[in-house]
Amino acid sequence: MPALDHTAATLRIIGDDIDPVEITRLLGHEPTSAERMGQEIVGKSTGKVRVARTGSWRLEAGPRSPGDLDAQIGEILSKLSSDLDIWQKLAERFRMDLFCGLFLSGGSGGEEIAAKSMTALGSRGIVLGLDIYGGDSDT
Repeated sequence: MPALDHTAATLRIIGDDIDPVEITRLLGHEPTSAERMGQEIVGKSTGKVRVARTGSWRLEAGPRSPGDLDAQIGEILSKLSSDLDIWQKLAERFRMDLFCGLFLSGGSGGEEIAAKSMTALGSRGIVLGLDIYGGDSDT
């Protein structure tokens, strides 16, 4: 069975009235990136300007190769407030997810996420989203 080559994970908090400074204050950590709705954003590689359709606050975990999504969940959550009241208030106002990429070195593979990690995400109102990318395969 082909191995899980690498994983990527980003906590995303999304909403039209996102104030990145407020989210940073509540969670106790600077985001990897953030934007307000209507903000002009210049593409890093293209230099093309786009306008943010909504606001967002994002915190990325470091890449893992071989993949270790469970460790990335722990890395992100360990940097942020553990106060579930704060998370509940955020969940009432915004859409929150942990956007994850699983990159396979072949046609199939797997990954386990510990119950502790699933409980931590669920208690914070964070949806787990998985995008799975297959590697080159003859099957």
